[in-house]
Amino acid sequence: MTERRSKARRWQAELALVLITLIWGSTFVMVKQALESVSTLLFLALRFGLAALALLVVFRRMRAALFAQKRLLAGGVLAGVCLFGGYVFQTVGLRSTTPSKSAFITGLSVVLVPLLSSLVYKKAPQVDEVAGVLLATLGLTLMTLNEESLTISSGDALTVISAFGFAIHIMVLGHYTRAGAFEALSVIQIVTCALIALGTFWWVETPYVVWRPGLLAALVITGLLATALAFTVMTWAQQHTTATRTALFLVLEPVFAALTSFVVEGEMFTPRGGVGAALILAGIVMVDLKPFSRRSHP
Repeated sequence: MTERRSKARRWQAELALVLITLIWGSTFVMVKQALESVSTLLFLALRFGLAALALLVVFRRMRAALFAQKRLLAGGVLAGVCLFGGYVFQTVGLRSTTPSKSAFITGLSVVLVPLLSSLVYKKAPQVDEVAGVLLATLGLTLMTLNEESLTISSGDALTVISAFGFAIHIMVLGHYTRAGAFEALSVIQIVTCALIALGTFWWVETPYVVWRPGLLAALVITGLLATALAFTVMTWAQQHTTATRTALFLVLEPVFAALTSFVVEGEMFTPRGGVGAALILAGIVMVDLKPFSRRSHP
């Protein structure tokens, strides 16, 4: 009976992960359309402000405990800074690149984590990780490099920077989750993102907003579903499935983004871009599965 219940929970957890990646993948098109009505930092301030408010309400009974441990508070703030940096570069880059390309380039963060970990822990990367980085780099080149000028667009370049921000964010979370409850890190990092955005949008940029149904829908979905709900569900789901299977389900995010972009905007990859996207996915899967290595990366 216990084994049957465990399998049922794992099935529910993995279905939840698929739904999360579907939400995340669909938001690329939604955010790009919303940015026609609002400035970048103001959009992030509204998104993370709504998410932070929702999480503080959900965890109101343990609110005091969330901010009580100094180590978790420091880790959450650091994670929030990295997360905010990733979203700023991704969102600004999304203004001048396509939703599909943004999603696939952002997915490079999975490949960058073991590479950056090797530098931090001073340990040589594994064969799988090197192969994954090479595949993903080749895919990135095919997808973004202009054949005539041998340059990449500003939007693609900013999105690559965002991938580094998300990769560092993953590493910070991996380090500080050992110190206590992940719920505390989740709330603190989202609150940090909200505070940074609210404290900067009014002087870093010229804020503007035109309230339209599409913008309101984007704020509700990205703030409540793609941020507040996604972080909470991810925490629960990872208790009932393996890290490898979790990572493989997250690979679906750029796939869903490409499908959504095709359905909504009719966007299609060129043959060269399609090969590049496939290579990026192959690199991510190579790093996640590590078919040639037995030991895990630090």
